[in-house]
Amino acid sequence: MCDTCGCNITPGNHERAHLHRHHGGHTAVEVLADLLQANDHEAGHNRGHFDAHGVFAVNLMSSPGAGKTTLLEATIDALAADYRIAVIEGDLETENDAARIRAKGVPAIQISTGTACHLDAHMVHDAIHQLHLPALDLLFIENVGNLVCPANFDLGQHANVTLLSVTEGDDKPEKYPVMFRKSDLVLITKSDLLDHFDDFAPVNVEKALRGLASTAPVLRVAARRRPDLTPWLDWLRGRVHRNTRASVTGTIAAAGHPAAHAG
Repeated sequence: MCDTCGCNITPGNHERAHLHRHHGGHTAVEVLADLLQANDHEAGHNRGHFDAHGVFAVNLMSSPGAGKTTLLEATIDALAADYRIAVIEGDLETENDAARIRAKGVPAIQISTGTACHLDAHMVHDAIHQLHLPALDLLFIENVGNLVCPANFDLGQHANVTLLSVTEGDDKPEKYPVMFRKSDLVLITKSDLLDHFDDFAPVNVEKALRGLASTAPVLRVAARRRPDLTPWLDWLRGRVHRNTRASVTGTIAAAGHPAAHAG
């Protein structure tokens, strides 16, 4: 989609695309491939920043209205006492969602993408330099609401989490396979409405995922009901713990500490 609608030309890579136009000799496919390669390079740079400071970064993706910001608000309420959290918000316009996060006492950097229907690694790189990474444990990147383009751009995150609302229908993994194939976790949001939407079957979501050769867990959450967040919070705690251990081990190994070679 991005190579036809032009939304791959974001503020972060506009100059690179501009150079191609002036020098010529490149097809649209070649320009897109070059932009994606540059994005992946920048994503690796972002991931290096996160790893160096032991920050676990999560890319939240979904269609508009699936409940990303509401989930973040509830997650912050549940985990702020245990983890230092920040959020990067992506929207075409406004700071509405960032304002909601800041109201929870958590740093939030707003990225306004203009015409681009996704975040890219260059945008995220600029945003993380507005954050003090050594003071963080957990960073959420709330991507632009879209089930297509965000899946194609690595941001440097450690995990992709895709939200699927009960109100959207259970056939979305079949319709948008790239997004769901790249997911490390799928959250069925607004699960408290399942009794009212008898045409949504969570088993169909999981079946479709397995058909995509995905082993991603499928969890049900209802952001407005604390007990229904438990599976999601447990998953997060486990991943943050694993990331912290990996970061410590990597630091020891890089320093050539004898413990790095212990059995």
